[in-house]
Amino acid sequence: MHLYLSADLHQQSLNTGNQQYSDLEELETADIFCDLLNQANIQYTLFFTGRCFIEHTELATRLSQHPNASVGGHGWNGFQPELWHRVCKKLLSSYNGPYWYQSMDVSKTKAIIEKYSGKTVRVWRNHMYMHGPHTESILAKHNIKLCSDGVAKNQSLPLSHPDGIFNYPLNIMPDHEHIYHAERTVEWVEEWQARYNWRDDFGPESYPIEQWCEIVLAQIDQAVLENKNINMLIHPITMYLADDFKSLRRIIDKIKLLDSCWLEDAVTQ
Repeated sequence: MHLYLSADLHQQSLNTGNQQYSDLEELETADIFCDLLNQANIQYTLFFTGRCFIEHTELATRLSQHPNASVGGHGWNGFQPELWHRVCKKLLSSYNGPYWYQSMDVSKTKAIIEKYSGKTVRVWRNHMYMHGPHTESILAKHNIKLCSDGVAKNQSLPLSHPDGIFNYPLNIMPDHEHIYHAERTVEWVEEWQARYNWRDDFGPESYPIEQWCEIVLAQIDQAVLENKNINMLIHPITMYLADDFKSLRRIIDKIKLLDSCWLEDAVTQ
């Protein structure tokens, strides 16, 4: 069995709730996150928005070039401006935008990551898992081999798509949507749930990070017991805000014993 660990990284101008609550910039938290993984000699995949390399050129470049890291695309700018994407969703049933626009987004993002990292982008994750009707065909057009959008707790292997790529959703409970942190207080989550009726394959609940960590550690143990591959996402800024990386250190102590691989290798192993 193999472990595929990834992180999503966003430019600071996106001004997410996490970024608003943090005294460190998001890529500064990623620097700490990657250092902890590097100390444990864990391989991992970093999904960058393209603008990371414009707003944080030196740090984004250094993170992307580390020998333990592979790189993936996370869209150009986090679907900004939001109004444009909301209109596209309403009129075209595609939050990602029309085909030509999404193709341009992938092309720009891939080009800038490859320019500064010196590595080939073979994997993709849409911001907010926004998988659109053209996602597979566009990613295949740009020689992306695997897309990791969404959550499917029982999906331990990538699934081939007729357009020539693989889809590989997360199969360990993700952090951001399931942890109380930053603006995501108990009251905020209750209001958000009432408004959107949100849930993923692990349910609608959020947890204190200590409880979330116990759940994740148990899921890892179960995957090892069943000899099933692990595809997990952890956001560095979430780990920093929730408990200053304490739970991440516990997770690292568990996964450093596993066969960690880059996500792009999931389609060849």
